[in-house]
Amino acid sequence: MDGSAFEDPDGRPVTAVTAAEMRAVDRAAVEAIGLDLRRMMEHAGRGLAEAVLDVRLSDGSDGHVAVLAGNGGNGGGGLACARHLANRDLPVRVVLDRDPAALDGVTAEQLRILEAMDVSIGSPDGDAEVDAALDGLVVDALIGYGLTGAPRGAAAELIEAAGDTAETVVSLDVPSGTDATTGETPGAAVEPDHTVTLALPKTGLAAIGGDLRLVDLSIPATVYDRLDIEYEDPFGDEFAVPLSRR
Repeated sequence: MDGSAFEDPDGRPVTAVTAAEMRAVDRAAVEAIGLDLRRMMEHAGRGLAEAVLDVRLSDGSDGHVAVLAGNGGNGGGGLACARHLANRDLPVRVVLDRDPAALDGVTAEQLRILEAMDVSIGSPDGDAEVDAALDGLVVDALIGYGLTGAPRGAAAELIEAAGDTAETVVSLDVPSGTDATTGETPGAAVEPDHTVTLALPKTGLAAIGGDLRLVDLSIPATVYDRLDIEYEDPFGDEFAVPLSRR
């Protein structure tokens, strides 16, 4: 897999990055440019919500949406998505892979907003309604590009439950359980129908099936220049574009 594994709708190659490279991009965006995590999380959540709305429209679905969320940036993006969907009167249920009190940082901030909105929030421990929530459209925001080893505990259980019951799965950035760099799945892994990846595609997505959409996080080209990552803006006048695997 290399930087030419993906192309935009005009057939132009789109650079792909490894997990380590994306981590460096995020760090440079925050520390050198001042594009903080809250801003990027909002872009991610809105882009994910737009993708979910498009999927529902194309599928003719009008059922509930279950958003599976973990801690960190990926989970926070999923929670922001849940807010945007709830604001459009969609029946949304959030399922966390841990106790709500265990969330921290900006992800916890996103959760507090949903709590104030009275959005349904559950966790897998002893919640009989969780399985029922996973039988429709599921948004996978459990684990992002920071995966290390096989998913464990409640995250692994939710991945397996979604695989057993979900009609459609939309993953954020990288399907949970998939190595963002290699595409390998060391344990339980989501098999997405759609993946909404962020900023640039991850190299491991070349090995993953399903539709692929790239969402703009508003990271300026100067960030990639600083890191010597080849970059040609794939978005043009759009804020999200479909990608093809070459």
